[in-house]
Amino acid sequence: MNGIDHKYVIAITANTSWYLYNFRKNTIMALLENGYQVIAISPADEYTHRLAELGCQTVPVKIDSGGTDFFKDLTTLFSAWCVLRKHKVDVVLNFTPKNNIYFTLAAKVLNIPAINNIAGLGSVFMSKGMVRIICRHLYRFSQRYAAKIFFQNEDDRELFLTEMLPDYLYTERLPGSGVDLMRFKVTPAPDDDVVRFILISRMLYSKGVEHYVDAARKLKKRHGQRCEFRLLGFLDVNNPAAIKTERMAAWIEEGNILYLGTSDNVEQEIALGDCIVLPSFYREGVPKSLLEAGAMGKPLITTRNIGCQDTVNEGVNGFLCEPQDTGCLTRAMDRIINLTHSQRLDMGNESRKKMVREFDEKIVISRYLTAIEQVLS
Repeated sequence: MNGIDHKYVIAITANTSWYLYNFRKNTIMALLENGYQVIAISPADEYTHRLAELGCQTVPVKIDSGGTDFFKDLTTLFSAWCVLRKHKVDVVLNFTPKNNIYFTLAAKVLNIPAINNIAGLGSVFMSKGMVRIICRHLYRFSQRYAAKIFFQNEDDRELFLTEMLPDYLYTERLPGSGVDLMRFKVTPAPDDDVVRFILISRMLYSKGVEHYVDAARKLKKRHGQRCEFRLLGFLDVNNPAAIKTERMAAWIEEGNILYLGTSDNVEQEIALGDCIVLPSFYREGVPKSLLEAGAMGKPLITTRNIGCQDTVNEGVNGFLCEPQDTGCLTRAMDRIINLTHSQRLDMGNESRKKMVREFDEKIVISRYLTAIEQVLS
């Protein structure tokens, strides 16, 4: 790849610059190192300048990621067409739902190959009524024009091929979005007789946050100061399932949980945890927080939910519970509390082995480089 004669232009798109920087930073760097010109296309936010510092060009576009306004989406489609045409893009890599739909359609008109990443079919299959019908039709219509579609779990891939495009041939499964094993290194939790749990995600009801808070309430009564329950992630986001600031304040007032806000150094917060919990009943790809925590040698508790369950071998590196079952979640967390510190470390070491074996980000990046080569040949 180092002998590229023409400097191909690769566009990489998502519904936030935050996503591109935090989830696709190493992919962007690999593209640059392999001689490509990279254009990051996403709404402007505080991470836009960080993308520019990596060496790629940034182009802001407006995307109403959680909205259902047809005219706003038409504007996004037109903006996608204008940007891809203006910058003479050779290949476009799309992430997040509306980017997968509208940038693929714009790329089709311009005869540009689109490589899409479907990180869970959550919003498409969890919404109800007309929204669900429209989303499914948009996916079905747009994705037939993708040069390749990556899925993060086999369940979503099979569902897509069964219900949307049964004749589509160009799909692959990736190990989630992968995890940077150099950044997220094994870091044992403090051995200070306090068992710290942490849930890392956007603060959404569909991520099981309320079930986590309910479990914390029960376990605090049972174990008192022996356990601590933390939350880290964006609050009051543009999503129908978003937890509002007032609700979080009420939970904090009860004294059972700590809300940490957001962090650019999530590994520092993971390092303090004895166990990372994600009781999601959202249709996930493979949750990044579980991959990062596993890479740092933490036991994991999550649900028998599509995407989530891929990260845990039951009883080996963590525990699985049933979605939307607070009792099951509470029992799993209680088991972690009743382990010795050494037993929790042993379980966490199994998490690290699993991440190295199955979820190394280098696997994902290599597959992208190969896919780009294929569509350019």
